[in-house]
Amino acid sequence: MREVIQAQETFAYDPGMTAEQAYDVWAEVPPGLTVVAVSEGRVVGTAKMGANQAGPGSHVSTASFMVAADARGQGVGTSLCRFALSWAMERAYAGMQFNAVVESNTAAVRLYQRHGFTVIGTVPGAFAHPTLGRVGLHVMYYGFQS
Repeated sequence: MREVIQAQETFAYDPGMTAEQAYDVWAEVPPGLTVVAVSEGRVVGTAKMGANQAGPGSHVSTASFMVAADARGQGVGTSLCRFALSWAMERAYAGMQFNAVVESNTAAVRLYQRHGFTVIGTVPGAFAHPTLGRVGLHVMYYGFQS
């Protein structure tokens, strides 16, 4: 998590947050779930999933993913995304919504699109990328078949 957060390229988290603050932001409480992907005894990725909103919005799920830089392109993100989608479908959510996918994170956007997500809107300039300046944040959605 530290590596991804400090890069400031994909998550709008404070790069100076403590480990305890990161835990509080990332660790979902039940019925949500946080998981890790492990390869050769090392954590190479993590995902969290749960309801996107409370109350009247709780029938739509959400998820977030982080993959270590040296593990990207090896199927870790794909496995985490598939797991999150299965988890949500098993719990009868109507769909999954991602609220803030950085548009310059093209690998993630393509991954989500391969799994059926569509960009339903983009907030222009909503993310301050460290080298690209202000870029858009996509809202992406995938509706589950009944």
